[in-house]
Amino acid sequence: MRGLSSKAPGPLRVLLASLVLALAASGCSVLSGGDDKEPAPQAPTSATASTDLVDSQFTRDGTFQSHLSTNGATKVDFVFTIYPTKATPRTNEWYPGGKKYFTFTFQAYDLAKKLRAPFSTKRRVYLDRVEVTSETITTDGGATEQPYELDVTAADSTFDPQPVTTRYGMLVTSPKGAFELRNQAIGPMSKDTAGVELTFRAVVYVQAKVGSSTYLKRTIKQVVPIAIFPSDKDTVASKIPINAN
Repeated sequence: MRGLSSKAPGPLRVLLASLVLALAASGCSVLSGGDDKEPAPQAPTSATASTDLVDSQFTRDGTFQSHLSTNGATKVDFVFTIYPTKATPRTNEWYPGGKKYFTFTFQAYDLAKKLRAPFSTKRRVYLDRVEVTSETITTDGGATEQPYELDVTAADSTFDPQPVTTRYGMLVTSPKGAFELRNQAIGPMSKDTAGVELTFRAVVYVQAKVGSSTYLKRTIKQVVPIAIFPSDKDTVASKIPINAN
């Protein structure tokens, strides 16, 4: 009986050679067992780090709006709207240095009636005072700052020079009245600032029912977090017309 030949038959040698060439062309290695390394994960950017630390609808969407209620004023919707002005419109370029500008409005809706129902059928809401405080959020837990403060009589400060007023304040029931304060400046902050929280308080008087002389005094509160991004540059504010927003 003959032993097995150590040489592979001709057709087999051709097949093996073709297989080796194919593997080489595809960049695969028979011996390596797949040594290719997975790409290293990218480190988070400073922008990602700031928005992770401060969850801000204002920064993410370029505006903030809340719909609030209060005890004793059923179906009265109190609406704060806050947005950056054209002076500093890009919220991802709000850095610790330099001033950052925003506008805010406040209005009340009597949702017990249809939006286009006669105004005489709606409860009156008057805004007496507006107070805003601020507190910074730092990356290392350092001392906080107060880069913006406000405490004003609404009728004396709103954009409308002749709001409808009574002894309770200025009318803010939609659609006849609204409080608006434009181009408010948040001042410079320390380099380790990652965000700032603005706390709005509106002191209002709500008519108990249509035609009533009884008013309920309430304070409507809203906290608005804003992300601040690290940079050696200051926030750049553009010059805008005096009537721009």
